[in-house]
Amino acid sequence: MTSRALHAVLLPGGTATGPFAAALAAALDGTGPALLPLDAGLPAARLAELVGAFRPSAVVGPDGGQRKPEPGPGPAGTADGGVPPEVAVVIATSGSTGPPKGTQLSAAALLASARASLRRIGAVPGQRWLCCLPVSHVAGLQVLVRSLLAGAEPAVLTGRLTAAAVAASGCAYASLVPAQLRRLTDDGAGLGGLEAILLGGSAVPPGLLDAARAAGGRVLTTYGMSETCGGCVYDGQPLDGVQVAVGGDGRIRISGPVLFSGYRRRPDLTAAATDGRWFVTSDLGSVGPDGRLEVRGRADGMIISGGENVAADEVAAVLAGCPGVREAAVVGCPDPEWGELITAVVVAQDPARPPELAALRDAVRAVLPAAAAPRALVLVAALPLLASGKPDRLAMIALAVRQMNGTGPGNR
Repeated sequence: MTSRALHAVLLPGGTATGPFAAALAAALDGTGPALLPLDAGLPAARLAELVGAFRPSAVVGPDGGQRKPEPGPGPAGTADGGVPPEVAVVIATSGSTGPPKGTQLSAAALLASARASLRRIGAVPGQRWLCCLPVSHVAGLQVLVRSLLAGAEPAVLTGRLTAAAVAASGCAYASLVPAQLRRLTDDGAGLGGLEAILLGGSAVPPGLLDAARAAGGRVLTTYGMSETCGGCVYDGQPLDGVQVAVGGDGRIRISGPVLFSGYRRRPDLTAAATDGRWFVTSDLGSVGPDGRLEVRGRADGMIISGGENVAADEVAAVLAGCPGVREAAVVGCPDPEWGELITAVVVAQDPARPPELAALRDAVRAVLPAAAAPRALVLVAALPLLASGKPDRLAMIALAVRQMNGTGPGNR
């Protein structure tokens, strides 16, 4: 049943605006249409792809003007511009591969997540949040939902995130990705002005938490995704009402009141991602006797090299702790001999004295099977990131291929 209008809202830079915050409040209390927030700065072809895939009933431009979307192709028998009545927001997933997925989130799920988050961090009414993530992604959107519940207008940051900007905001809380927290710790200013920082979106590089805490920051690492209304596990422990488990395939499963209501116009993908009351993630992990969740990395981030399965995130975690390495990621590049070549993409602590491939290989082989050791090293000034702050694997593969083909610096 689809009886509620869905409006795609184009936001400059994906940032929150006053009108959008009001529209979100109406979407949550049922007095307004459901919302599909999109970054107005995306390439026109990408925006057309998203609008065509999710078929909103209207598109609202940055100036507030509305238009009817162009008809788009889609699976036979799927819904048109309406969504189920409980759905308040549709979030376009930010994955770097595959077709876009529209994650349908109910008002009940979004509010349950926000309430559990506020309880866990000990927030009280009236405390402000710093909104410095795109609200077209779930982490930024949840900053607005928490702000609505707290009864305090968020401080929306559109410029560069600096320690001075954080201090000037007067905010008690912020939700950040590791790259942003690294920037703040590099500023050298204290972080004690914030009562808590929620950190998520990608793996946390070794040493970053220590640096942030040394600067006075109270940092809680979060785990979650669009399908769970954002972070639903804080410092390894599920939020109230959330259950986590690991299946026989090693994949993390999540249940509870924060779960999504399915993928927009894709019942096939919804069925593939759910198992009864559980959402089956693409992440590998384990749950300890104390109920603490440990995340190993992405199952779909597996690289098959020479017939061996290699968990890219697991290798990257080892590399990030090596001397001379500031940040690291691992990708599989096409290779005629190995199928996929294990390639380390590294930001050096000192660009004048970068780490050597041989040393990195030795470090990996000391703790992981030999097949996991990188066979190529590509040095970059910064890791390419998606708008959500997650590493852009496709961009890194393209960059690595160019460099290894001799069109840029790097070694093999």
